[in-house]
Amino acid sequence: MFTLHPQLERDTIVMGELSLSLLLLLNDARYPWFVLVPRREGITEIFQLEEGEQQQLLRESSQLGRWMMEEFSGDKLNIGVLGNLVPQLHLHHIVRFKGDETWPGPVWGVGEGRPYDDDQVTFLRQRIGRLL
Repeated sequence: MFTLHPQLERDTIVMGELSLSLLLLLNDARYPWFVLVPRREGITEIFQLEEGEQQQLLRESSQLGRWMMEEFSGDKLNIGVLGNLVPQLHLHHIVRFKGDETWPGPVWGVGEGRPYDDDQVTFLRQRIGRLL
């Protein structure tokens, strides 16, 4: 049975489900930042997924990335699979803008996060509906 890691549960907002993955929004309005979590228990690395699931994860990541860049007109899409603090397999997708708070450096651990308000989350849920 799939359960979301407690840290991801604390830091994100569930936006919906794709074929394989749970789609999460990182609760930091400074950046368009979504996270895909394959709904498979005990998986920490992409290679642990079955081959078809690996391909599905790549499709979902590509679809999400394309939607994000079209929706937010970013300068760069950063995709990261770290897992040092949260071992559950999850893929970060972050739209970056020249001149954003941390450009061109990484976003992790820099500055104070700014939580989304309810209206912003509702708006994003409506916009992401076509992806789901």
